[in-house]
Amino acid sequence: MKTLIIVDAQNDFMPGGALEVREGDRIVPVINKIIPKFELVVATQDWHPAEHKSFAINHPDRKEYEVIDLNGVEQKLWPPHCVQGTPGADFHPKLELNSVEAIFRSAMDVEVDSYSGFYDNARHKSTGLAGYLREKGADDLYFCGLAADICVYFTIKDALKEGFKATLIEDATVPLFQEDYEKVRKDILSRGGKIITSDEV
Repeated sequence: MKTLIIVDAQNDFMPGGALEVREGDRIVPVINKIIPKFELVVATQDWHPAEHKSFAINHPDRKEYEVIDLNGVEQKLWPPHCVQGTPGADFHPKLELNSVEAIFRSAMDVEVDSYSGFYDNARHKSTGLAGYLREKGADDLYFCGLAADICVYFTIKDALKEGFKATLIEDATVPLFQEDYEKVRKDILSRGGKIITSDEV
């Protein structure tokens, strides 16, 4: 089943948001245009508690974008973003959600961050996404959303590890750090993933 996974298309990752992806909002009309081409559409949603330990503000004497060891996992410290119940955690207001059958929330455990829509960064807990997709008979997965070099990338890596076919829709995603994206792109392809544009869906 041809399935679209919309990763973290939330206000805090859009221009003006707390962890802004430059020009991130340009993906919204692209996603809306391709939604009707899929049999199943699901979304992931970053959903941090305010006291989450991936936030620099929760570590005295630490700065944003510093890298620390968080319970044995390398962790970049972020500005507070996508805090549960705040407008920043909401999906972009122009994103058409009527066709989204299920939303999988991540990063709810204060002790570990979650970049992937499938697992937390320590791989201790599953979101249930893989099981849901298998139950639905979804095997051909297409990915869009934010940010290309972080949550979209980690979600695609886990999809491939779980045995799904994974395709990145390149004009429906934007990286946070452009300089990291070329490495990410090569890695997706080397793992057996595909990269296309929305016109090829």
